[in-house]
Amino acid sequence: MAEAMSDGPAQRDESTSVRRVAAIAGQQWGVIDHRQLRACGIGRSRASRWMTAGRLHRIHPGVYAVGHPTIPPEGALTAALLFAGAGATLSHGTAAWWWRLIDEPPNLIHISADRRRQPVAGIQIHHRRSLSRTRHRRLPVTSVSQALLDYATNAPLRRVKRALAEAEFQDLIDLDEVRLVLGPGRPGSARLRVALEQHQPELALTRSVLEERFLALCVSAGLPPPEVNASLGGLMIDMLWREQRLVVELDGHAAHHTAAQIERDHRRDLILRRAGHEVRRYTWRQLSREAREVRADLNAALARHDG
Repeated sequence: MAEAMSDGPAQRDESTSVRRVAAIAGQQWGVIDHRQLRACGIGRSRASRWMTAGRLHRIHPGVYAVGHPTIPPEGALTAALLFAGAGATLSHGTAAWWWRLIDEPPNLIHISADRRRQPVAGIQIHHRRSLSRTRHRRLPVTSVSQALLDYATNAPLRRVKRALAEAEFQDLIDLDEVRLVLGPGRPGSARLRVALEQHQPELALTRSVLEERFLALCVSAGLPPPEVNASLGGLMIDMLWREQRLVVELDGHAAHHTAAQIERDHRRDLILRRAGHEVRRYTWRQLSREAREVRADLNAALARHDG
């Protein structure tokens, strides 16, 4: 029987390159760029053959997914950073999302870099000569204060206030640190300054826009802030003034429109009243169209219990 032939130099070289590419892509959520491919011994012609064979899949110019065209969100962020080049960092709404200050990522991946690149679909690159930069969850990202400032350039004030409250709740920033990034000519400064002036830490505990709207109403009425989503006698209460023994429940249509849900609400109210608490219920329509009446009702209830 003839002896099995050993792998030749070309086969060993190919095998080594495959292992190197796999190692790098494994650390980058499945993506790699042309510079890293060259460092692994994969030139342009071989990369073209790998694409034909399905080993590489082009994501952006010079950036590829390895082995499979589907990549996780972290891989998409890494691919955008690789496309933008050395020194690039997540910024604006993408940075706010990566810091978990907002719940949903923006439609575009926002990257800040010190070099200009041709635009590609899905990425917005902001050209900057200098930028504060750190690493969080393995990716380069702007500082929390800078992320808030950048986010404030386009986000509504309501969302900026929520992101600011979330940053403080997670103990990621000190409010004085945020004030340091404000300044004339710095986009986002005006809106972020208003968010600081109207800062409501309790926004970080809200679970809906309806709750955020109620807190804004409390501010406009000059009322003391309530506890948000507080525990009381084994129940989770939307808004609670504990000392005044006043409970406010907010009725969004989706969670309070069936007969069973209405019955549950009445049962909760009875339990709370038996425990000596006054219960108020307000709907989205009331907060939107009858805000003056709601403010007067709350003022009267709080004044009665304070007295």
